[in-house]
Amino acid sequence: MTAASTPEIESDRQALIALIKDEAVFHGDFILSSGKQATYYVDMRKLTLDHRAAPAIGRIMLDLIRDVDGIVAVGGLTLGADPIANSVMHESARTDAPLDAFVVRKEPKDHGRGRQVEGADVAGKRVVVVEDTSTTGQSALKAVEALRREGAEPIAVAVIVDRRTGAQAAVEAEGLQWLAAIDLDDLGLAPQ
Repeated sequence: MTAASTPEIESDRQALIALIKDEAVFHGDFILSSGKQATYYVDMRKLTLDHRAAPAIGRIMLDLIRDVDGIVAVGGLTLGADPIANSVMHESARTDAPLDAFVVRKEPKDHGRGRQVEGADVAGKRVVVVEDTSTTGQSALKAVEALRREGAEPIAVAVIVDRRTGAQAAVEAEGLQWLAAIDLDDLGLAPQ
């Protein structure tokens, strides 16, 4: 992780790590969205949609992307990115550089305006894709592809938890910066 910029953000980060360990790490046999098997599952949706964690997630992720120059919006592939983008948007409203949020549908709508990217107008704008966790990076890269079709300039992918299973390499191979707030060492977990 990029070091937290303040002791308060680091305190938020440590509190989030404790919540993840206590409430969002499940042990057993799981199939990840990538199709890979795992002996534990980090269910961040449990916390990104929780009133205790969401404000801290917004502050932590906003701090994580603080050095990405010129961005105007955050978002990613629905559903995992949606609450993160909203938390970041709300926290950024307290700053002198507020960010908008966007949602990338898995497929373009087949009615109405037929949009795949909803929310902030991203054409010609620098944006960051956010995710809760990433195994292969494919969800983030699907969002990046849709954003590029809309004329956006994705700069980075920022995740709450880096599973250290290849997502970083896949994202960086596409010329994007990889940012992670928490990794497996923070959670006392081994890569799978």
